[in-house]
Amino acid sequence: MLSYENRSSNMAQPTPAMPDHLPMSTSSSSNSLTNGQSRQPKTGHSHIWLITGPAGCGKSTVAQYVAKAMNLPYIEGDEYHPQSNIDKMAQGIPLNDADRWDWLTKLRDESVKSLNAGSQGVVLTCSALKRKYRDVIRVASYYDHNVLVHFVYLHASEETLLARVGARQGHFMGANMVHSQFGILEPPTKDETDVIQVDVSGSLEEVEREALAKIQTAIKKELAIDS
Repeated sequence: MLSYENRSSNMAQPTPAMPDHLPMSTSSSSNSLTNGQSRQPKTGHSHIWLITGPAGCGKSTVAQYVAKAMNLPYIEGDEYHPQSNIDKMAQGIPLNDADRWDWLTKLRDESVKSLNAGSQGVVLTCSALKRKYRDVIRVASYYDHNVLVHFVYLHASEETLLARVGARQGHFMGANMVHSQFGILEPPTKDETDVIQVDVSGSLEEVEREALAKIQTAIKKELAIDS
C-alpha cells in the first residue's frame, strides 16, 4: 500500500502458536520478480522479509525500496486478496479470520515458490496484524529449515496513519479501516525475536534507510553466527 503520497539462519525463531485452520493453497508464480544477481549476502539460508503493519504505514513503498536495493523478488500482498475481501474492505467492512486464512496461506506459498525458483530471498507485504497471522507465514520455516522468516514491523500512531490513508487516492481501503485495524492489532512481543521494528513517523527517506539498515544488520548477525 503506497502511503507516502507527497514523494517527488541460525537466528532464533519464535515458536508459533498454530492457528486452528491452516489451509493449503495452489500457488501461482510471484507477481514481481527481479532480474540479475541478488545483492543479499549469501548466508546459507533463504529469507522471507515480510514488511508488515497497519494500513497507511507504507508497507508497499518500503518493500519496493528494499527489494530494489537488495535485488530481490517483491510480492505485493494486496494483489492476492480474493475479490470478496476487496469488496468487503471497499465497503468499510473489516475482514475476519476466516477471510484471511486462505490469503495468508497463498502469500506463504508464493514466497516459498519464489525461493524454490532460485532466489535467496523475497520481500513480501502483508499487514499480519495478529500473532496467529504472522505464525501462518512462520510455518514456511517448518516446511524447510533452510528458510528464515523475518518481519519488518512498521509502526506509528493511529492519527498519523489516518492522515496518510485519508490523503491517498485510488485504493480500496478507506481511512475508516485504519481504526478497525488498530482495534485488532497485536504488536509483536519480545519473544517474537524474528521481528525488526521501524518507527515510520519520520520522512519516507528516513524510514526506507532505517528499514534497509536494520535488515542488513540482521544479515550480518547471521553471518557472524554462521562463521
